[in-house]
Amino acid sequence: MYKKIKSKIFKIIEPAEKADISSLIFDGFIISLIILNVLAIILESYQVLSDKYYSYFRLFEIISVTIFTIEYLLRLWTADLKFIKENKIISRLLYLITPLAIIDLLAILPFYLPLIIPFDLRFLRILRLIRIFRLFKIQRYSKSLKLITKVLNDKKEELFVTVFITFLLLLIASTIMFYIEHDVQPENFPNIFSSFWWAVATLTTVGYGDIYPITGWGKFLSGIIALLGIGLVALPTGIISSGFMKEIHKNKKKECKCPKCGSIFIEEE
Repeated sequence: MYKKIKSKIFKIIEPAEKADISSLIFDGFIISLIILNVLAIILESYQVLSDKYYSYFRLFEIISVTIFTIEYLLRLWTADLKFIKENKIISRLLYLITPLAIIDLLAILPFYLPLIIPFDLRFLRILRLIRIFRLFKIQRYSKSLKLITKVLNDKKEELFVTVFITFLLLLIASTIMFYIEHDVQPENFPNIFSSFWWAVATLTTVGYGDIYPITGWGKFLSGIIALLGIGLVALPTGIISSGFMKEIHKNKKKECKCPKCGSIFIEEE
């Protein structure tokens, strides 16, 4: 009886199959609650609404956290059905370090921490801001977000190399610019870290104009960095785009069995 109840709960809280009505209802309820929470966070940013309806916002927060906490504990309880090759303790530990479990924890943690440890009001505001992580809980139910995660995971090595090269270029450019412009503009280029902000704005071709070089060599370096940025910043976009196209093409393929000879072949939808 215990195992049947546990198995039923596991099937309900996991992403639903088309025929599983109870699981579909649960998924719809959680998704709706997540969207309402995000909407509540946005509305709370209006001081007038926050002051006038504080008690309602607080009540909704308590109800939401209670539901998300129960969901989190149920997922932890049924983790051994997800990691069936491991024992109960190991399976729960494995679940705790999964990205979705961390997101689930971050979604409820800001509510409980101030009750346990007294915080400064400014830090408390930052904690409350973490509630926006509840939006990422939708990833469990969204095929599009799952696809994004898979593409990023598949292309992580190429993306890491690109990001590393970009960081090196930014570091070199900001260091050179510091030594070129510091004597002329000590207020705009007081250190390499401030020059790093200029390098980011130039390499991404945003060009805010708050910090810019005035020497000949400085302008020359800015031009080089801007031209390099056109190609370098586009690299991650190209890598991710190719990953998306590959996954979409893969998903359109399906295995078919020949009714005459019984051989397996791949057919595109």
